[in-house]
Amino acid sequence: MSIIQQIRERYAAVSIAVIALSLIGFILMDALSSRTNVFGGNSTTLGKVNGKEIEYATFSTRVEEMEANYRSQGMEVNEEMRQQIIDALWNNEVEETLLKNEYDKLGLTFSATDMNEALYGDNPPPVLAQQFKTPQGTYDANAARQFINSLKKKKANDPQRQYVEKNLIAYLVSTGLRNKYNALFAGSVYYPKWLSDKDVNDQNAIASISYVAIPYASIPDSTVAVTDGDIDSYLQKHKAEYKQEKSRTISYIVFDAAPTAADTAAAKDAVAKMKSQFVQAADAAQFVNANGSAVTYFDGFVLKSKMQVPNADSIQGLADGGVFGPYLDGGNFVLARMVGKRTLPDSVKCRHILFGTRDPQTGAEIMGDSVAHAKADSIAAAVAKGSDFKTLAAQFSTDQGSKDNGGEYEFTSQQFGTLAKEFSEFIFYNPAGTKKVIKTQFGWHYIEVISQKNFEPAFKIAYYAKPVEASDETINAASTAATQFASESRDLKSFDANAQKKKLATRVAEVKPNDYSIIGIGGARRLIKWAYENKIGAVSEPESIGDKYVVAVVTEEKEEGVPRAKDVRMQVESIVRNYKKAEQIIKKIGTKRDLNAVAADFKTVVNRADSISFLSPFIPGIGQESKVTGVSFDAKNKGKVSEPIAGNSGVFLVKNESIGLKPSTDGDYLMRRMQMEQSLKGNIGYKYTEGLRKSATIKDNRITFY
Repeated sequence: MSIIQQIRERYAAVSIAVIALSLIGFILMDALSSRTNVFGGNSTTLGKVNGKEIEYATFSTRVEEMEANYRSQGMEVNEEMRQQIIDALWNNEVEETLLKNEYDKLGLTFSATDMNEALYGDNPPPVLAQQFKTPQGTYDANAARQFINSLKKKKANDPQRQYVEKNLIAYLVSTGLRNKYNALFAGSVYYPKWLSDKDVNDQNAIASISYVAIPYASIPDSTVAVTDGDIDSYLQKHKAEYKQEKSRTISYIVFDAAPTAADTAAAKDAVAKMKSQFVQAADAAQFVNANGSAVTYFDGFVLKSKMQVPNADSIQGLADGGVFGPYLDGGNFVLARMVGKRTLPDSVKCRHILFGTRDPQTGAEIMGDSVAHAKADSIAAAVAKGSDFKTLAAQFSTDQGSKDNGGEYEFTSQQFGTLAKEFSEFIFYNPAGTKKVIKTQFGWHYIEVISQKNFEPAFKIAYYAKPVEASDETINAASTAATQFASESRDLKSFDANAQKKKLATRVAEVKPNDYSIIGIGGARRLIKWAYENKIGAVSEPESIGDKYVVAVVTEEKEEGVPRAKDVRMQVESIVRNYKKAEQIIKKIGTKRDLNAVAADFKTVVNRADSISFLSPFIPGIGQESKVTGVSFDAKNKGKVSEPIAGNSGVFLVKNESIGLKPSTDGDYLMRRMQMEQSLKGNIGYKYTEGLRKSATIKDNRITFY
């Protein structure tokens, strides 16, 4: 009993410490998983713009809405597109935040009167202008006003109201304020005559000089050492030119899991075994769909000239029901079966009047199916009795896209699959002059085929395709090799040693916080994010990217600001060396300003350059030397020899012989002023937003969340 008591007394403090550490561990785990900062506040801030926080939750909602919008248009939102969406929304958020601050300082507002003009004025939003039209085809502002007012009466969480407020009203406010801001800047643009005259003189200014050039190449590079201190000193004087972004450098090894020759042969054999079943199948479309073809069945004809597939001639020569293949098309082995042949036009002109049953944007019912059908029949009868088609279309059609032009459309054969199937088949399969009431997913149409052009053979083909994929053995071999390498390489030293030992090619990539791909391996956002979550020497677990496994090690961290000498030595070493050579040359020249004497000292000659242009930094015989050009046109130096000039290729002494003007052919000041002011006004929006960005303090934490 006494022993237990001693243990209690002696180790009570230790037990309490262990329990406390365990509790702290749980708290930290929860904090890290929920992005909560236990030392005050939370880490749900995506970034800051001049101290104003951008919250992750609000931003993430916008990202999801944008993704949904793209998907609704039939677009695939992969990881690369998602990152592009995030970048675009971030840049917009930063810009809008900066501009709002400017609006507030200037007292700019978008009033109810402004909104009324934007919605119902002479230049309405296209979405309203297309939706609401008078029988004459002009914008029906009253109908649009009734629609907007009806939305205001709906609950705040009504989907249609929210959609209009977020996508239309918010856009009009943003655009209206920006237009006002632009107008203030544009109104300040003025191109005075004195500046015009100066520009004309600069364009026509010419000069002649005598000069001595002492090239840097006259001093061997081996005699001029460039230390890290020299480079650092140079970088401090040129911070803006060499400012570096935050980045991480990784070395990585790729373990390829792409299909092998054996995998390719197996894929071809598997498709070949399906050939007899494909030939015997009663319904080619059902066979393709039931057997999981990589190419979906297209229930339409393709013109001969538009069939862009391998072995097109062989496929086109098949009899109905015949099958060709297997053949390789991209990454698939394919069997092609002839379903049917016919002659079709390449383009069709038609007109229609639609009685839609549902709003294509909101899904709300417009009219009942039987009502729409009856109205379409009535239109058909009215046209048959001589009523004007264009007038009827403008008055009754619910297809806003064709009301202005009498319901007319022109379609090419390549648009066949983008239209409602019944609509496409009617206008392409029936001859010109055919008229009929038909039903599609959009409602009931009265359609007339007006004309058809460029007929040629067309084919309906069913394709049964299977991709060439890596086998489990191939994937497992690459995965095992990557896993083994990662387990044996737990730091930078062992990573390099094992790569050399196994003769594996090491690649290098420098990645920024918001990069989402790496050249050579494609979309690699998770790997980039990993690089920023780890320190130098950390080795990743195998990362599956496409048909590859990648193992990486962090080799370097760079913070934003002035780079280190070793990071830019290759870039600036020759520049710094030339500066040091210039110092030697200028020291040797000393106080001498006689061109002939200096030329003799350096075993060179006095040269001459005539007709130097003020606006061209290139001088014949000298090259790209803007400093020499500047001195050549300095009136104070006329007839004198300049101080030594450290240029790009050497040190120059210049004697200004003459400065003059070529005859001017530009005498229309008013035209020049108008063109210049228009150019300045056109660029001003980009210029001021870039200026605001450069002067702002922007904290970007996206790497933490995405």
